[in-house]
Amino acid sequence: MTTEQGKKTILVCDDEAHLREMLSEYFGERGYGVIEAANADELAALLEQEPPDAIILDINMPGTDGLTALRNLRVTSRVPVIMLSAAADVVDRIIGLEMGADDYVTKPVDLRELEARVKAALRRQDFLDPPADTSVEKPAAGTVPFGCCKLDLDGAKLFGPDGEEIMITAMEFQLLRVFARNRGRVLNRDQLLEQAHDRGWEHYDRSIDLRISRLRRKIEKHPTKPEAIRTVRGIGYIFD
Repeated sequence: MTTEQGKKTILVCDDEAHLREMLSEYFGERGYGVIEAANADELAALLEQEPPDAIILDINMPGTDGLTALRNLRVTSRVPVIMLSAAADVVDRIIGLEMGADDYVTKPVDLRELEARVKAALRRQDFLDPPADTSVEKPAAGTVPFGCCKLDLDGAKLFGPDGEEIMITAMEFQLLRVFARNRGRVLNRDQLLEQAHDRGWEHYDRSIDLRISRLRRKIEKHPTKPEAIRTVRGIGYIFD
């Protein structure tokens, strides 16, 4: 949600009270509205009231952990989620990305890095509901088939062969949108990162590969033998 004053609201979910207080103070001083949740149950209760613009979610929490909370969240929402993880939890980060996390930051938290990643996630999300501006060229519109699915570029929604909506994250929509604009053209990882406005990711972490793998499970009849988004060995990917 965005406040009447135009503030973006961030929901911080972490069991460490001092960390929540630190993040609330830091983002509050920078013009954000901040609400806090100490665990996944409080997170779910707050989400039922009104969704925030972004969520900072700790992976390791007592009770329902952050990955389970993320999985439950992604059933009905694509609000940007930045995960907090311990430096050694590489597997948790990969799982988080595959389950729909938009980004992650390792603990101990560097506040400037976290703020930069929150801003990047909010920018990507803004593409889903951009303000009206007749001076700016409108993006590609209409419906584009992706495998057995259809992507609604106007509504930023993905529909399965049965017509039911398939939940996708802001970054997944941006990737599909980039492929739709570049049909038949081979794109390398750097081009995908640049055009999908995902500059915050380090190239070595193969985030594009993880996200395309996750997309294939949604759009392809046979994800292990993709036909819509194909791999061009040694170069990148092509939507053909």
